[in-house]
Amino acid sequence: MIVTLRPWTIDDAPALMAARDGDPELDKQFGGSGPVTRSEHAAFIVAEMCVDPTSQVSLAIDVDGRALGNVGVGAIEMRHNTGWMHYWVAAEARGAGLAARACASIARHAFDTLGVHRLELGHRVNNPASCRVAHRAGFAAEGIERHKLRYGTERFDVERHARLATDPDPDVELLPILF
Repeated sequence: MIVTLRPWTIDDAPALMAARDGDPELDKQFGGSGPVTRSEHAAFIVAEMCVDPTSQVSLAIDVDGRALGNVGVGAIEMRHNTGWMHYWVAAEARGAGLAARACASIARHAFDTLGVHRLELGHRVNNPASCRVAHRAGFAAEGIERHKLRYGTERFDVERHARLATDPDPDVELLPILF
């Protein structure tokens, strides 16, 4: 199995559609009313899953030539050198440690290349798998933010985690990033 991180392309639209169709929870994270057709998914990739080192970097988690997840740093703010991590993995690829490896890899990239000092991420408190990803990727829990996220009409408490450029690297194998 060859796993890399790489920019999304419009050719990944079917993989993005399949990931959303295969997981109602993932679809909620897209707002539940996101793209539907292949062309809408391609347009979403162009508009939202891009690489712009001044504001965001979203990369496909590529497994043997197929996009099976996303990892990125958004809301990059250079006054304070901060960014917000986001990630997901298609249901069929979960449980192999890909999300933690991808998060640790892009965190290292953000620290070394983008000049970010602090990365934050948050997960719903009812998502223990995402909490494990955060810890394995070297992110320390910092507290609960009440009703931080809203999917549809439902609000969720979020546990915030952070990692600093000066924190030790986690014990996970980093993935190559191909630009």
